[in-house]
Amino acid sequence: MADGGDNAFVYLGGDQVVPGDVTHVIIDRSVRVILRGAFYRRQQLVSVKFHEGIERIEINAFHSCRRLKRIKLLGVRQVERQAFYGCFALLDVEFDDKLEIIGANTFVDCRSLRKIKLPSVRTIGNGSFSGCKLLADVKMPFAERIYKYAFNRCFALRRIAIPLRDDIFHLPDDQQRYTQFDRCDKLITVDIVGGIHNTISSLLLRRWMDDMNSEIRHINQVLPNTHANEKTAVINQWIRTVLRRMEHYKAEHNKLLREATTVLELALWKAKLGVKEDCSIEGRAKKAKIDTAGARNERRITSGANIVIRSVLPFLQLDE
Repeated sequence: MADGGDNAFVYLGGDQVVPGDVTHVIIDRSVRVILRGAFYRRQQLVSVKFHEGIERIEINAFHSCRRLKRIKLLGVRQVERQAFYGCFALLDVEFDDKLEIIGANTFVDCRSLRKIKLPSVRTIGNGSFSGCKLLADVKMPFAERIYKYAFNRCFALRRIAIPLRDDIFHLPDDQQRYTQFDRCDKLITVDIVGGIHNTISSLLLRRWMDDMNSEIRHINQVLPNTHANEKTAVINQWIRTVLRRMEHYKAEHNKLLREATTVLELALWKAKLGVKEDCSIEGRAKKAKIDTAGARNERRITSGANIVIRSVLPFLQLDE
C-alpha cells in the first residue's frame, strides 16, 4: 500500500480510536495537535503523512511504533517527551524549520537513525536521542540548551555541529558533571556554526586570526584521546576558552581601530589644511569666541574625516 493511498487511515484527532493494525496514516488537514498516545504501540504502522498545519505532537504519540521508517515533521513546533520512543526502524526524520523544542526521551532507542539535521531546534530535552546506536552525524545550528544524556549511548556518533554558546550544556543542581555525550566513544569532531569565522576573518592582525583558528581546531585534536564520559566537559570548557579569547581580541581590535581612526583624522586634517592652518584652529576659535570642538567638526567635514568616521568606522568595528 502506498503512503497516502486510498486505503490509508485518516486521523481526525479528538476521541477517535486508531485501529491496532493500522499500517498507513494520513493526518487530516483539520488536525493541529496529534494527541497523547494517539498511535501508541501501533506496531504495524509503516508510514504517516503529516501536513504543515500540525503544531505539536504530544506525549507518547508514536511510542513503540516499531515499523515506522520515515517521517517529515512539517510545520511542527514542538515534539513532546517520548513521542517516538522505541521506533526501532526509523531511518530518516526530516525536521522542518519551525521545530523549536524536542522533549525528553523523544527518540530514545531509534536504533536505525543515522543522521539528523535540526535546522531550527533550540531545546533538546533529557535523553532525547539516547540509545540511537547508529547515529553518526548531528547538526544543531541554533541549539540554545542541550539537557543531560541527550545523546547518551550514541555509540556511532562521530561529528556534531553546534553554535558557540557558553551555556549550551545544562548542568542540573543535583549533578556533578556534564553527561550530554556519555558513552559516545567515537565522537572526535566538533564543528562550529554561526558567525564566528566571519568575525575572525575581520580581525585587524593576522596573528590574532591565527591564534583564534588554532584554538578552534584544538578541540578536534584532544577529543580522540578523551574518555567518552568526559567529552562533554571538555567541549564545554573549550567553548568558554574560545569565547573568552574572542572577546579579548574583539576589544583589542576596536581599541586599535579607534587609535588608527585618530591618526587618520589628523592625517586628513593635515592634508587638507596644512600644518600651520591646522594649528591655528584654536587661535581662530578664541578670536571669534566660538567653541573649539565646533571648529574642529567644521574642519573634519571639509577634510573628509567626517565621511570616514561616519561610514567606514562602523563597517570595520566589531560588536563589543
